[in-house]
Amino acid sequence: MTENELLIRNISDTALFAAIYRARETERHDALFRDPFARRLAGERGDQIAKSMPFSERATWAWIARTFVFDELVNQKVQQGAGTVLNLAAGLDTRPYRMALPPLLKWIEVDLPGILAYKEGILRGERPACELERISLDLSNVDARREVFARIGSASSNTMILTEGLLVYFSADEVAALALDLAAVPSFQSWALDMASPGLLKMLKRRMGSQVERGGAQFKFAPSQGPNFFAPYGWRVVDVRSMLKTAAKLKRLSPWMRLMSLIPESNGEQGSRPWSGVCLLGNDAARART
Repeated sequence: MTENELLIRNISDTALFAAIYRARETERHDALFRDPFARRLAGERGDQIAKSMPFSERATWAWIARTFVFDELVNQKVQQGAGTVLNLAAGLDTRPYRMALPPLLKWIEVDLPGILAYKEGILRGERPACELERISLDLSNVDARREVFARIGSASSNTMILTEGLLVYFSADEVAALALDLAAVPSFQSWALDMASPGLLKMLKRRMGSQVERGGAQFKFAPSQGPNFFAPYGWRVVDVRSMLKTAAKLKRLSPWMRLMSLIPESNGEQGSRPWSGVCLLGNDAARART
């Protein structure tokens, strides 16, 4: 087995190198956010995995921009009245610990048992800023996730959904089914997600796909419709933020990438151009019922 094959054992290991990028940003003097837990969570293997993926290393700006935008959207929706945040495939996210969140906010993390147990072990003794619940669940179990969604939805009048770094591993049909399940819960009023263009998906497969496949997953979801993919499934587009444009504003791009960021891009239909963005969606299905 090669070194890469030994490093990446399952899909949850992608959370390790996501954490290492947060750790590196935290250690900058001009950090855009601070995650004091990221280095511990990533561990040495997280650093090794990141270094084993040259393309991912060159695209550090995308990881930083994504974290920054999700942070902003969480703050925005909480200030607007969201009383619950449901983080699907939460991985090693530490927002309940590192963000200044209201003590009465209910934060619910859903992920596979192994990754949640690992995180709980590392963060044992740390105190979250808000109410925190963790649910062990395989999201591919449709009946089980619907039961969880129904329970959470009945206990809150305004829930924000997060799926950070998740949908790219789903097929279009699987994303559509998840979107319908989420839209069916009236209190699930907003949904923050990240997505890629077909052009970026092709690049990811070529440059990182083999490592990810060894973890038991594949890059799949990159609809040509862009964010409008979700319209038939009960979700309207509220906000779209390009990762490249965001990273340029945050001054996290190399000189060459800064030049690339000057090229106009569309937040609508996507084609061969590499593009990624974070989208905020509103629940049209719920609005139609009220």
